[in-house]
Amino acid sequence: MTGWSRRRILKTALSTAAILGSGSAASLAALGERRFQRGVNAWPWFSLTREFPAPRTDYDWPPFQPERPVPTPADLRRLRETGLDFIRLPVDPGPFLAADANRRGLLLDSVVAAVTAAIDAGLGVIVNVQGNGATHYWNPDRMYSSVDAPVFGQYRALIGEFAGRLEPFRANLVALEPINEPPQDCASDVWSNIQLELLTAARVAAPTLPLLVTGGCGSMVQGMIELDPAPLTPFEPILFTFHFYEPYLFSHQGAPWMREPVYRSLNNVPWPASAGSLEQTLASVRTRMAEDTETSKEAKQAAYAETERVLKVYFDAQPDRWFVDKYLRQVRAWGDAHGIAPERIVMGEFGALRTDTNYVAAPNPDRARYIRDVRQAAEDLGFPWAFWNLFDGMGMMESATRAFDPPIIEALGLTMPAD
Repeated sequence: MTGWSRRRILKTALSTAAILGSGSAASLAALGERRFQRGVNAWPWFSLTREFPAPRTDYDWPPFQPERPVPTPADLRRLRETGLDFIRLPVDPGPFLAADANRRGLLLDSVVAAVTAAIDAGLGVIVNVQGNGATHYWNPDRMYSSVDAPVFGQYRALIGEFAGRLEPFRANLVALEPINEPPQDCASDVWSNIQLELLTAARVAAPTLPLLVTGGCGSMVQGMIELDPAPLTPFEPILFTFHFYEPYLFSHQGAPWMREPVYRSLNNVPWPASAGSLEQTLASVRTRMAEDTETSKEAKQAAYAETERVLKVYFDAQPDRWFVDKYLRQVRAWGDAHGIAPERIVMGEFGALRTDTNYVAAPNPDRARYIRDVRQAAEDLGFPWAFWNLFDGMGMMESATRAFDPPIIEALGLTMPAD
């Protein structure tokens, strides 16, 4: 990653070294005992907000939707019983930034309470500050499109507040990830400067708290291998993180939030590709498109043509476990080249939407096979991982009954807890 001037790197290194003193070595040693090996993302514990519409820029109080699924202490204990040892906790920064000092303090208290509850259940926690792109004001573009973004200064200060609140926890149990899936290009100078600013704010407030760093382009594999870790050394202890959802045609089939129209009617894409056929998948796509009464005929025709094109590529490639290995080995090669042990490289998100040929949100063998392949590939290369997600259409637990999905538990190499 470029964009780091020698003067700026030296200045940051000297100032950060002064902040850390001898604590850095102690924290790095503590990381050797950390509890970040097998995890799950605990969305939407601190997501799904009650934002007021424009022109207002604030949130109702309390700001998070009361009906959202939130893990109970019993849920957290059962997660530990499966064999998981940490949660990744996404936190929407919008309500914190919009609140006055008193309410922001209460919100920070609630995050600390959630971290404490997870630790009490025997789980470590990676707190991930995760901007919401669907929010009209406190969104990633306004917060961290660049260091000159309208509210970047406020976001940077909030990262410092999070770090300060998490610093008292043991370093092998809690870490902070200052940003989620940065939108800048893979080798962006803009992203390198943003990350430097955020790490500096966190490290000033928390000299020994482990921090997670990532590459650009949404934390994808390419962003990771474009990352130059040398300028990040002053911020130790650090971990590295990337996300993996390739191939998206499988993992995100039917996803309503995807911008490309090809995904909305996409279904019955098999994993591995040899488990189905192009003809079967296209027939399912046509059926779903026929049920769509909102999209125009012309738009459907264009979407179908593009869907047919990308699916031909998918079936010609015949992806299976080798496809996953090819991607993840690039990350391992990057780590080896820079002397970074694989246990310091966390696959912070992976998973796939539930889907079947009847378009019902239910488990299927293909999803379980894909999750197993990705999990095993990561473990074979020595990477810790965090599955996406605990609840929702990509989840491992049903939010109403709190029942685990047995095929997904098995695919993750976990154990069904006792009732």
